Order: sequence, then C-alpha cells, then structure tokens
Amino acid sequence: MMGMQPMPRVFVIVLLAVVVVAGRGWSAQRPPDVLFIAVDDLACTLGCYGDVLAKTPHLDRLAASGVQFERAYNQLPLCNPTRASLMTGLRPDQIKIYDLDRHFRDEVPDVVTLPQAFQQAGYFAARVGKIYHYNVPAAIGTDGFDDPPSWNRTVNPKGRDKTDEAKIINAEPHRPISAALSWLAADGEDTEQTDGMIATEAIRILEQPRDQPLFLAVGFFRPHTPYVAPKSYFGLYPIEQIRLPFSPAGDRDDIPIAAFAHNCPVPNYNLSQDKLLAATQAYYACVSFIDAQVGRLLEAIDRLGKSNNTIVVFWSDHGYHLGEHGGIWQKRTLFEQSARSPLIIRTPRTSGCGQVCRRVVEYVDIYPTLTAQAGIPAPDGLAGRDLSPLLNDPLASWDEFAITQVLRPADDRLANPVMGCSIRTHRWRYTEWAEGSQGVELYDHHSDPMEFHNLALNPDPATKELIGKLRQKLARYASGQVPETPFNPSRL
Repeated sequence: MMGMQPMPRVFVIVLLAVVVVAGRGWSAQRPPDVLFIAVDDLACTLGCYGDVLAKTPHLDRLAASGVQFERAYNQLPLCNPTRASLMTGLRPDQIKIYDLDRHFRDEVPDVVTLPQAFQQAGYFAARVGKIYHYNVPAAIGTDGFDDPPSWNRTVNPKGRDKTDEAKIINAEPHRPISAALSWLAADGEDTEQTDGMIATEAIRILEQPRDQPLFLAVGFFRPHTPYVAPKSYFGLYPIEQIRLPFSPAGDRDDIPIAAFAHNCPVPNYNLSQDKLLAATQAYYACVSFIDAQVGRLLEAIDRLGKSNNTIVVFWSDHGYHLGEHGGIWQKRTLFEQSARSPLIIRTPRTSGCGQVCRRVVEYVDIYPTLTAQAGIPAPDGLAGRDLSPLLNDPLASWDEFAITQVLRPADDRLANPVMGCSIRTHRWRYTEWAEGSQGVELYDHHSDPMEFHNLALNPDPATKELIGKLRQKLARYASGQVPETPFNPSRL
C-alpha cells in the first residue's frame, strides 16, 4: 500500500489561514456593526417571555435567534436613572442619578459612555429617537436630556402623535398625559407616528455606505404614556379577552407603605374597571406597534446582508405594572414587574443563540458585554460583568444577583425621603426601605413568583439568617442613603 502524498506547502498555508479566520469570527473581517434598540416602559409583555396575550412575532423571532435573558434587572426603574446607569456602566449610587432632573455628567463629567467607547475604537455612533432621557411626550422631536459627546449624528423625528395630542383620552384629567393612564387609537399609518418615523430614519442610516463600522442606537417612545398606536393594533386585543391581574385578598397588608410609588398611592387610581381594561388594551396595542417597527429594522439588516456581522441588542429601560398587587400601575417599584426588564442579545459570534438564559443578570452588564463582543477596549471601573460566558452557554455557572433601588420623596405618607434597595438572587428577592427602618420584604420565587407573601414579617431563625446574608451582600452595592440634594417629585 502506497503512503499518502504530502500536501503542497501553499495549500497548507491557505488551509491554515481559513481555519484561523473561521476561528476568530469577525475579528479578521470588518468589525461588527451594533444595532442597539431601546424601548420605553416595556414590561416582559412579549410572547417570547410567556405573555399569552401579547402578539409580538418579530421580537419572538429575534429571541429565537439570540439569547433571551429571562431574568434581567434594571438598576433604578425610572427613565433617566436607568438609562444613565446603562449607558455609563455605573450604578446609580456612583453617578448620583435618582430622578429626572440631573444629568450624569454633573457627577462624572469625564465618564466614557458606551457609544463613546465605540467611537474611540473607530465606530460611527448614531442615535435616532430616545436613548437618554426625554420627557414624553413633551420632548419628542428635540434632543431631550441627551449627551452630545456620545454621538456623531442624531435624528429626532416628530410624528402625528404630537399634533394629535388633543385627541388623547385621559382617564385622569387632573394629571398630565405623560403621567396618567391615557391613550389614543390613532388614525393613519405606522410611518406617520414618531416611532414609525424613527424606524424609517434608522433604516436610512443602515442603508448608507460607510467605511467605518456602525453603532446605531434606535430608541422608541412607546409604550410610554400616552399609549398611542394606529387603530389596527388595538384590534389585535378585543376588550372581552383582557383580564386584570389577580391579587389575593389582603395582598397589600404585609407590604410596607414605602413600597408603593408616591404617584400611585391608591389602588388602580380609583378608576373603573372599564377604564383599566381600555388602558391595558392600549398598552398592548403599543407593544405590538413597537414589535412591528423592530421587525422593520430586522428585515432591513437581513435585506442589506448585514445580519451575519451585526450585534443586535434589544432592551427596555425598566419594567411596568399593569395593575398587579391590587392596583399598581406604571413603574418606580422594587417588585418584580418593575425591576425586571426584557433583554435579548443576538451575536453571530457566540454559540448560545436561540436559547433562554435564566441566570440573574443586570443592565450594568450590557456595557462590558458589548465591548467584549466587538473586541474593543472598555474603560476601567465598570460596575457590571461581561455576559459573554452566558452568550456562549446560557447554563454556565454564574454568581447570580441583581441590585435595584428607588428613591421616595417625602409626602403625606412619608415624613422624610426614603431610599429603597433590593437584591434579587436566583431564588430570593430581599428589599429594605431606609435600611430597614421603613420596612423590609422577602419573597421566595420558587414558591411565590408573584411576590404575594412577605416572609420578612415574623421570620423564623433560618429566615433571619438568610436575611442577614442578603442584607450584607446588598450593602456592598447600594448605599441606601438619601442624597444630600433631594429630588423634585413634581417632575415625576
């Protein structure tokens, strides 16, 4: 039997080059683009997150091709603090942002934001719509509370939802539509609404040829109040198919007063069930409307042949209440519905795509994850952790915890401002108000995922020991101290 002939040297060199390039992913090609999609006030009301009412085919498809983080938690469930935290990679106590009035550069003027890190690596960073804080709907069409150093280009569309504001139904006329349960089944097409225009402008940027890799941040305004979407999306959710969340009798009896947001001190704003169902319908209509706009973005990168070299990130700034715990609405609580938020990351470079990750992660983890995935330097001192191990293996071992906090102003319920801090582990949520002096909460998510039973009241010795351990870990990441300059609750 004759021996095998040696391969020609040139063939061996070419073969090795192919192997090296394949093993390095896009590091030997053009750097990956980043499509960074933010949504305002979106809870986990998506089909892929198990919501049986939601009709969200495009986001469900994104989740099926990426890694869906089932337990992702924001750092402070209010627009300005959570966005500032995510974009700087720092916790609220580091940037001293707890409300809507202060810009993070007042405290950390030289911080390098996420898009700045990409700019420094040679990227073109563009923003369309709301990424940093905007007052909604007042600031639509403006720069809002933006950060100019973060971007090479900004676009601020303004659609007919602004000119149609007089048509909006306000269930609470004594409150502005920005804070009230308010809605409009709008006339016209998707592309006439601000969020439809945002998708259109983002697609135009995607279509423009450029030598630089692109970091494109696309921020949608809905489903933030007022809930405005074209009429067709309201038709997806017949009122007779909608139910308000269940709460057992006496659910609020074991919850500290400070746990309830100051803007929602009475259950369901004392509104009738008809109005609450109509508001729920409008919220879900907005969710499906935004899903359609995300679908347009995903179709565009497919059509342009960019899917295999684009990191797609989808996130909401925080969760949202739709009547849980006997009538809590909107945000600013430390319950699961407000602290937990959708997060989906799709990157062709990792092997975990198409899977659900049930590890507990935080929004401060997004910054170091994206820089790592793009292979660019990240600044020192980021608060979060690189999620790349979970993108490769969603079942990988992980030190699971998340810290969320919120500041309560003094009002007719609380004599002084109160900081609430919460730690979420795989099994437990422990929350304390004013370092425990205004109440504590402990919920077992194995047996009580809706957080109906506060185990911190009359705890047995084993529960006391558990609380001590959780409190010790919580103290390492959130101070619980009220800032020296109290915020202005009138802006909230």
